[in-house]
Amino acid sequence: MTTRNTSSRYHGLSIALHWLLAFGLVGSFAVGIYMHELPFSPTRLKLYNWHKWAGVTILVLSAARLAWRLVQRPPALPARIQAAMPGWQTTAFHATHHLMYGLFFAVPLTGWAYSSAAGFPIVWFGVLPLPDFVPVDKALAEAIKPFHELTAFALAALVLAHVGAALKHQFIDRDRLLGRMGIGPV
Repeated sequence: MTTRNTSSRYHGLSIALHWLLAFGLVGSFAVGIYMHELPFSPTRLKLYNWHKWAGVTILVLSAARLAWRLVQRPPALPARIQAAMPGWQTTAFHATHHLMYGLFFAVPLTGWAYSSAAGFPIVWFGVLPLPDFVPVDKALAEAIKPFHELTAFALAALVLAHVGAALKHQFIDRDRLLGRMGIGPV
């Protein structure tokens, strides 16, 4: 098994981290939307804990993915795809990826800060107590909450744009770009 990306396909670890983050982000966002409207109950408290556990897991996976990406440069876009992409699409491609990486960290960190300020510590998977990110302060919690929501919705919008672009490449352009991330041939 190779320890490097090939010229046309990502390494298996890159692919695994991509899909783990993808499913984690979608699941965490869905739980966040659902639990937000629930009345105070044991179910809501359980979902809040799951959401926080997912957020910390996403933060850890994001750090691993970024570290791996720093030592494993992604394979270059195939020349045939680069030639077919207008300049604005190339710019959007790079900007979307950079913004998503930033939000992979901003969303869970603002959630952690909000939870800490609200006085609800995070005990990862009910086993590992994490330190409070900020001091308990209800006013600070109310100031942080909108930033967590805003960054989460911004990340969701970027993920939808990313998925839409990938599907356009696969089904309209038929350039097999998804093969680089483990779906189908390259």
